Amino acid sequence: MTETPAQLDLWPAPYASGAVDATVTVPGSKSVTNRALVLAALASEPGWLRHPLRSRDTLLMAEALRTMGVGIEEGVGPDGSGERWRVIPAGLHGPATIDVGNAGTVMRFLPPLATLATGPVRFDGDPRSYERPLHGVIDALRALGARIDDEARGALPMTVHGAGALEGGPVEIDASSSSQFVSALLLSAARFNQGVEVRHTGSRLPSMPHIRMTVDMLRAVGAQVDEPETGGEPDVWRVSPSALLGRDLTIEPDLSNAQPFLAAALVTGGRVTIPDWPERTTQPGDALREIFTEMGGSCELTEEGLTFTGTGRVHGIDVDLGEVGELTPGIAAVAALADSPSTLRGVAHLRLHETDRLAALTKEINGLGGDVTETADGLHIRPRPLRGGVFHTYDDHRMATAGSVIGLAVPGVEIENVATTAKTLPDFPQMWTGMLEA
Repeated sequence: MTETPAQLDLWPAPYASGAVDATVTVPGSKSVTNRALVLAALASEPGWLRHPLRSRDTLLMAEALRTMGVGIEEGVGPDGSGERWRVIPAGLHGPATIDVGNAGTVMRFLPPLATLATGPVRFDGDPRSYERPLHGVIDALRALGARIDDEARGALPMTVHGAGALEGGPVEIDASSSSQFVSALLLSAARFNQGVEVRHTGSRLPSMPHIRMTVDMLRAVGAQVDEPETGGEPDVWRVSPSALLGRDLTIEPDLSNAQPFLAAALVTGGRVTIPDWPERTTQPGDALREIFTEMGGSCELTEEGLTFTGTGRVHGIDVDLGEVGELTPGIAAVAALADSPSTLRGVAHLRLHETDRLAALTKEINGLGGDVTETADGLHIRPRPLRGGVFHTYDDHRMATAGSVIGLAVPGVEIENVATTAKTLPDFPQMWTGMLEA
């Protein structure tokens, strides 16, 4: 786990003196925005993204694509209907240097695309990005015919020597440390000469909803995809070579970023409405409806959106979060305020995320007087009376929002580096205080 600097930038987490009652409009999904950018860059014609997320991760993706020659024009619709980006595909080229920051989608989705460029494309990023696994993508691309220099690290920094094309074909990978390894290969596969057949050979695949999201978005732009859910072999995905269509795509709200606001309703016994919550979605955040209801609330989905109502009591939960691991920090924060113990399972892969999230949550909640124990694949949380103190984020946006949830119920919590929320939710501090003021 990355150490936090001794000199801290502290944000006093607002304490809720009563039940919240607010409507919170959540910006677009990071996962959908960055997949849409990649697919639009590979299309045979221009496309539009409406209501894209503007955050550090998505701006890094857009700038990386521009560096390789893709045109991305940012603006507002003529009727003032919100931000929209026009993506103009072009011949991909190097030499180029791409800053991935600490964005898993950028560091994993773009190397396959870079094999289609003419010339070298170098990938670099934040110090933590050097520690995040990339071997699944690197090894797979080499097996498919790519030349990559990574000095045998299986991680950043590295250079992809694009040849303007990639042969493609069948490949085996172990994606048990990140489902993004599978998505990375599928997103660019229609442009490979033979397409791709990706066979996962490791243990349980985490975050399957994100792979389903990738498949659905590929099909929406005209790709032919065979997957296990549609009669294919277990853990095998096939994408046929084809042209991709430019689309006019409206980005859904980021349901995982709605989590802290729904949690606020739960822990304060209040009510929060998230407009435009989709009736059907592949986003992992949709699981919050069931999880937070089991922890003591209730929800109603209408044409206006999702309204979640807390009862004033929070119950512990025993839940497998293997498919929705990114929700773990927020659920852990709520569990620390519950009236009974919780066990969060199936998330060993979180040790390889923006930080070691299991170690970080254990350390920070216990630092406020909690009783959290790491297990082989998750956390066991026994609620205890908590006290104020510094809640460190380790440059992890979901640690910052988790600490803020605890701060609603515990006076004196200070969040170190709340600005790290800009990774996916740039206006979080203002949205949070606005929710309480409403």
